[in-house]
Amino acid sequence: MKANELKAKSKDDLKQEVKELLRAQFSLRMQLSTQQTTKNHEIRKVRRDIARVRTVMHEQKLKAGN
Repeated sequence: MKANELKAKSKDDLKQEVKELLRAQFSLRMQLSTQQTTKNHEIRKVRRDIARVRTVMHEQKLKAGN
């Protein structure tokens, strides 16, 4: 997921994206704790995607305030 793609999305779409990523993160953590997966790199990727979406949301919020 790239920041340019996220900047084109609306506020509601970004909120939905964060919800989906948080669900995916939880699922991956549970799979890892029960040893059902060995995809450790996926957790890092999802965590960074969440941060990327939240950053874009914050940028849009600041832009709207000015």
